[in-house]
Amino acid sequence: MKKLIALLLGSLMIFSLAACSNGNEETKTETIAVTDATETLGTAETDSGSDSSNVLIMATEAGFAPYEYTEDGSTVVGVDVDIANEIAKAMGKELRIENMSFDGALLAVQQGKADFAAAGISITEERAEVMDFSIEYTTSKQVIVVNKNADVVSSIGDLTADIIVGVQTGTVADFYVQDELESQLKQYGKFMEAAMDLKNNKIDCIIMDALPAEEMVNANDDLIILEEEVFTDRYAIAVQKGNTEMLDTINGVLESLIAEGKIDEFIINHTTQ
Repeated sequence: MKKLIALLLGSLMIFSLAACSNGNEETKTETIAVTDATETLGTAETDSGSDSSNVLIMATEAGFAPYEYTEDGSTVVGVDVDIANEIAKAMGKELRIENMSFDGALLAVQQGKADFAAAGISITEERAEVMDFSIEYTTSKQVIVVNKNADVVSSIGDLTADIIVGVQTGTVADFYVQDELESQLKQYGKFMEAAMDLKNNKIDCIIMDALPAEEMVNANDDLIILEEEVFTDRYAIAVQKGNTEMLDTINGVLESLIAEGKIDEFIINHTTQ
């Protein structure tokens, strides 16, 4: 009787191990959509079939073309993704992209829930106090987008107290409006939402990065970019404060890409499609 029980138990263990093995062979999802940094906790460890030590997690907000955007509603692509793929290749790891709010991406890297954040992130003194930045890999100017059918804003000088300015929450444009202007501020999680409000005259203008602004006006005939530049922005990749190993690896990859002209190539590829 004891032998029979032992045989039955052994069979159950074999069946159980086989079931686990089959589960581990499932294909991983390339992009995981989350809404804030809290939801990213433990993603790499709990995903079926993934080895957390071999996964490199990038936090981003995929509404900032050409740096990061979705081409099919789910797969994130863009300049920063091309750079991230090169970083993953250099480390011999599999890139995992977690798409969330811009604020959530910054929080995820601060809390160590992502290996790095790349989302057209500007280098600021305030951010440098809570996270570390790579070398800058590109610069971009901030511009004003207006509704060409509404003769309200034609220059920075028009941004007075009765003007409503749209920005993406947590961006340098957001801080600029709060610190430098007396205008009314309207914050958005996505630029698409701001564009719709601008077209419907619910706001008077949007301050944003020049390249995404060009993508926006190309998709909306009734929007235009004013010629006057607001200020110039510098972009870098953010890592958790004190993570020098990750920072050194990223900087090494960026230096090679810059020297080879690859980043300019990435930008051209994602702005001429």
